[in-house]
Amino acid sequence: MGADDGRRVTITAIAREAGVSVPTVSRVLNGRSDVAPDTRERVEELLRHHGYRRRSSRSVRRAGLVDLVFNDLDSPWAVEIIRGVEDVGHGAGVGTVVSAIHRQPTAARQWLQNLRTRATDGVIFVTSHLSPPLHAQLRRLNVPVVVVDPAGVPAMDVPTIGATNWSGGLAATEHLLSIGHRRIGFVAGPTHLLCSRARLDGYRAGLEAAGIPVDDELVCPGDFYHASGFAAGTALLDLADPPTGIFAASDQMAFGVYEAIRRRGLRVPDDVSVVGFDDLPEARWASPPLTTVRQPLVEMGRLAARTVLRLSQGEGIDSPRVELATELVVRDSTAAPPAGSRASS
Repeated sequence: MGADDGRRVTITAIAREAGVSVPTVSRVLNGRSDVAPDTRERVEELLRHHGYRRRSSRSVRRAGLVDLVFNDLDSPWAVEIIRGVEDVGHGAGVGTVVSAIHRQPTAARQWLQNLRTRATDGVIFVTSHLSPPLHAQLRRLNVPVVVVDPAGVPAMDVPTIGATNWSGGLAATEHLLSIGHRRIGFVAGPTHLLCSRARLDGYRAGLEAAGIPVDDELVCPGDFYHASGFAAGTALLDLADPPTGIFAASDQMAFGVYEAIRRRGLRVPDDVSVVGFDDLPEARWASPPLTTVRQPLVEMGRLAARTVLRLSQGEGIDSPRVELATELVVRDSTAAPPAGSRASS
């Protein structure tokens, strides 16, 4: 890549050659002060060498579309993310193309092939692993990328949006402890997702802080969906010494736990307390209304859309790693453990 390529060079290419992130190059272009002097000098030298001239934001042509890619769409959780992305897109005059690749390499390849035939302002991946080959192909297409709740740790030049999952897991566990529960079950999410592991770590931290050993038989696997919550709830209630409280790492799994409790002829929260995670709209209409950890799903979608649109205009971003705050919402699914249980003795 020589100086005669100046009209075609991108800030992504400059960043790669300089060994820095795209946002760092953007900060240099914008005259920001928060760049180390030697880094600024290296980037500016490459910009001069390649004859880079930044277009004004008014001259940048937008495709008018943002791609929003899920593994699956059969979840109300996905709907909340879509709402947030579309809120921002509507205000910016940008449409949203929603795709599901179902964790299948062939579907991902087909999606990428379709993307090559049209323009996009950027791609938002949700609960996905952005593999280096896919990332490289999107870079070659000069398509900015943002990942919401990444499955792994993306490259440093890929912004991520998440929530304070560890703090949320801790808050849910501390709530059950505060009302007297000592034997607390946990229904985990998919282990390949960072958010799932963080919620489990928060649960463990809450127990350890209270001086309660973590009992592995009280931790059941799940996949964030209703059926896995039902299976886990059934398994926990089958234990010789079942828990008096159950924390499920998603609202949908918590509703599955509800069903397992109901089929035993037990009641929530009289016999077993239940806490979820997400605060989906139906949580407040469940019977009883679900105590849960609210993560700002709509705002996560909004922030992802704002971030990818800023990158598409060559603008910098404040931070490549953002976690929005979670909040415990106490409703009617939690109460003190029943009299006569080990937790109340």
